[in-house]
Amino acid sequence: MEKGRVGIIGGSGLYKMEGIQKERFESVDTPFGTPSDDFFIGEIEGREVAFLPRHGRGHTILPSEINYKANIWAMKKLGVAWIISVSAVGSFRKEMKPLDIVLVDQFVDRTKDGSRSTFFGGGIAGHIMFAHPVCRDLQGVIFEAGKDACPDVNIHRDGTYLNMEGPAFSTRAESLLYKSWGMDVIGMTNVYEARLAREAEICYASMAMVTDYDCWIEGDPDAFVSVDMIIKNLNKNVSVARKIIQNVVPRISEKQSCECATALQNAVITRPDKVSDEAH
Repeated sequence: MEKGRVGIIGGSGLYKMEGIQKERFESVDTPFGTPSDDFFIGEIEGREVAFLPRHGRGHTILPSEINYKANIWAMKKLGVAWIISVSAVGSFRKEMKPLDIVLVDQFVDRTKDGSRSTFFGGGIAGHIMFAHPVCRDLQGVIFEAGKDACPDVNIHRDGTYLNMEGPAFSTRAESLLYKSWGMDVIGMTNVYEARLAREAEICYASMAMVTDYDCWIEGDPDAFVSVDMIIKNLNKNVSVARKIIQNVVPRISEKQSCECATALQNAVITRPDKVSDEAH
């Protein structure tokens, strides 16, 4: 794909991108319903971008209420070839501190409804390869651009993201369990997006912005988790995320050269003559 747009999915606190020229709002209809919000379309240094706030402007949508299929379908319809996802996460590692960034490379799915994270079904059976769920090319560009844009921010190249259901945060028992499994961070949204983006042959990478230590630490007042602390760290993370994105977008290739672009090759198992018109 030549000169595909760059999609940006803003997480908690990031409801609008600044520094975009020629901006306009655009609504997109999809077969799966309405996306989280209208898309904010524009350019960053001449490169077209499509920004979508995951929870809607004003944060009105719970993680379990997000129409992930509509969001990713709309991105594809808008010509997006790369998606940078920004999201807030809790950390299971002391070295992954609040205000650090983790460029996630793996996921563990603890959600309950797998149908929300696939376009297959309804008469079409298919299976994508998902051993490496993020685009390493895009992840590498974000890592280098992040170091240049924010040299004082600690950016971790890899990490495993446990996707919980929500909306409640973990119990301490759950937090200790996930830590014992070797998980790095925890959130409520990214595994859905990563799977759907792969099925749509869109490169996807996640900037997980650490806000807290979940609730596995006891006896350390600096690690105490409160909603007030999370919101304060969210606001600090947002300014960093915007700065990095401004630096990332111009560096992204104009042509996909990775395996993400051919993810559907040989993925559909259903015989062509068995695919209904509706499924098409």
